[in-house]
Amino acid sequence: MKIEHLAIWVDDLELLREFYIKYFNVSSGEKYVNTKRNYTSYFLSFGAEKTRIELMHIPDMENPAGRGNLKGLAHFAVSVGDKKVVDALTEKLRKDGYTIASEPRTSGDGYYESAVLDPEGNYIEITE
Repeated sequence: MKIEHLAIWVDDLELLREFYIKYFNVSSGEKYVNTKRNYTSYFLSFGAEKTRIELMHIPDMENPAGRGNLKGLAHFAVSVGDKKVVDALTEKLRKDGYTIASEPRTSGDGYYESAVLDPEGNYIEITE
């Protein structure tokens, strides 16, 4: 078994798509449009394993609890393969103005990682 994909509701579909393409080297499928539901989405694929993120959008969708205040997915981690890559990507994201939520370090459970917030505040761990 494996996780096939995880899905994220987003406010700005194109902004998030470009963020993940630029910094995490994902490939993007074609934009899916459902005019009946006023719904659009993209599937973004990571590497040979083809693990995917689905970015989903419905205009004017309201989340009464607010982002970050819901129980559920706390973060996801992207393995970049090497400590030096963790460090370099963290610095590139910082230089480009993104919030570094956790500096590169070895965590208590043994991961070398940092964390960044994407443009809409989703918490992404960058691991070796």
